[in-house]
Amino acid sequence: MASISSIIESYLKKLLEDSEKDFIEIQRNELAQKFSCVPSQINYVLSTRFNLESGYIVESQRGGGGYVRIRKIPINRELSLINEICNLVGDAISQQSAYGIIQRLYNENLLSKREADIIAAALSRDVLRLGLPARDQLRANILKNVLITVLQSSNL
Repeated sequence: MASISSIIESYLKKLLEDSEKDFIEIQRNELAQKFSCVPSQINYVLSTRFNLESGYIVESQRGGGGYVRIRKIPINRELSLINEICNLVGDAISQQSAYGIIQRLYNENLLSKREADIIAAALSRDVLRLGLPARDQLRANILKNVLITVLQSSNL
């Protein structure tokens, strides 16, 4: 059985997919009522499943007519994807953020399942047995170099 977070995530992704606009607007309280959960559960899903690393921008307007707007950021293949990724990764990256980038590239069909799994395995904290911040810095260097190699060889 899927977790409530996964169910909410799937619901929101389906709304985005079906939307004629490049975004959706939801009300946190209405969504919480629909799924019989507390609004903080919605916040959790938004912050962990709809973040920049996963390819989304979430904007929030509080108050009387408040809403949450979720926008999927399309990967612009005309621009240098490699530069975009290197800028996103930066000088250090957490395991969770790295996995988010890998998952997005897989979802966009820029990485095969096998490539995504191999890259994720190489970036695991179980493999990179260093203290912080050295571990996150090494992870960023590995991720950037591996993705440059893989994406260049796929002739984007």
